[in-house]
Amino acid sequence: MSERKVLTKYYPPDFDPSAIKRVPKHLRPSGPKLQTVRLMAPFSMRCERCGEYIYKGRKFNARKETTDEKYLTIPIYRFYIRCTRCSGEITFKTDPKNMDYVCERGAKRNFEPWRENKPDNQHETEEEILNRLEREENEEREQMERDKMAELEEKMLDSKREMAIADALDEIRTRNARIERSEARGEEVALSHVRDEAEEARRREEQEDEEAARRAFMTAAGEKVKRLVDDEADGGTAAAKETAPPPSFARVKKPKKPFDAGLGIKKKPSLV
Repeated sequence: MSERKVLTKYYPPDFDPSAIKRVPKHLRPSGPKLQTVRLMAPFSMRCERCGEYIYKGRKFNARKETTDEKYLTIPIYRFYIRCTRCSGEITFKTDPKNMDYVCERGAKRNFEPWRENKPDNQHETEEEILNRLEREENEEREQMERDKMAELEEKMLDSKREMAIADALDEIRTRNARIERSEARGEEVALSHVRDEAEEARRREEQEDEEAARRAFMTAAGEKVKRLVDDEADGGTAAAKETAPPPSFARVKKPKKPFDAGLGIKKKPSLV
């Protein structure tokens, strides 16, 4: 058990230290610094050497290299991975201009239809990019102004339409009121005719009644019948009227009832 912790190493008899070709750090060539990182495949690809398909998101132990290329002061990085089947080297680098990655060698990127619909702006210069952005901004501003004008025109049309509708409603209300007034006037005229006819009929009936009463109290000779009044009867009634006392409206006080009677108590007679 203690042998596995020993720090000494075995040197064979024919070991020659001068045969080891090791270059000191200060004499090593200064090249791009490589860094081992853990990453996932940013896109699906196919190895050109063995035809192995590598899907997007597969994890690799890659070497990261910082290149001398830059895009608007953004450094571009290169990554080295190996095929999972044939161990062929595959390299790809970042593309900050299009926010994507570019496959350099060792593999071929699979077809992606959504990338084909995008415009090809990979060969634009910085001046062309600035001009394109300025043109797009001007177009957006003009579009906003056109939208505002269209919105204003639409509001004006809506207000005109509302005014026309309000005028039409007022005209309809006026016509209906006129029709109602004419109908009410016609009803009043009809009612007045009916009232006049009823009054005329009543007057005619009264005249006929008066004529019948007159004929009933007329004699054959055309004289009026007179009513005979009994003098005695008249005298008796007159005397009765004279002897009858006039009515009096004076207030008469009623005798008060005893308090015991109200309570239902009967007072016993005294024995003495």
